[in-house]
Amino acid sequence: MAITVRLPPLVTVDGSGLVAEIEAYLASLPAPARITVPYISPLGSTIQPWTAGYPVPRLTLLDRITHRPARPVPVSAASHLRLTSRYIGAFGWLQGAMWDSAGRVCLLGAQAAVLAHGYGTPATVTTARVQLMEILHATGRPASSPDEYNDRPATRQADIHHLLAQAASRAQRLGL
Repeated sequence: MAITVRLPPLVTVDGSGLVAEIEAYLASLPAPARITVPYISPLGSTIQPWTAGYPVPRLTLLDRITHRPARPVPVSAASHLRLTSRYIGAFGWLQGAMWDSAGRVCLLGAQAAVLAHGYGTPATVTTARVQLMEILHATGRPASSPDEYNDRPATRQADIHHLLAQAASRAQRLGL
């Protein structure tokens, strides 16, 4: 006579319910924030116009009817100084004349060109020139005018850009 013993079935772990629960929990979490990385082209960058970031002066219907130029874009003295530096960087720098046939300009020529392109008013240019004089005198480079400093034999283009950057920072701090 054989004795048969019935053993209870072995305990098996069924993890499918647990996996489904974990997947449901993970699906309910918000998606991780994507880190935006600026695209850098392997072919280089595009040339930006010197007015990048500033609106272009636009003719209104009344301007067209009366054949007058567009109203100037209002800019601060600090913005005028930055645009002046950009203009010199784009077209070149010159000493001894306001401009030449190649398009290069001196400090005054660049300020006049920024104004002529419709950015700011004569009052903006005057305020900017006062800031240039303040920086020249504060840094121990006394001059009768920014133009005289521009035309000194020891002055370089980098000096002009540095002067414009310092004056723009000062004008920005003063809210001009």
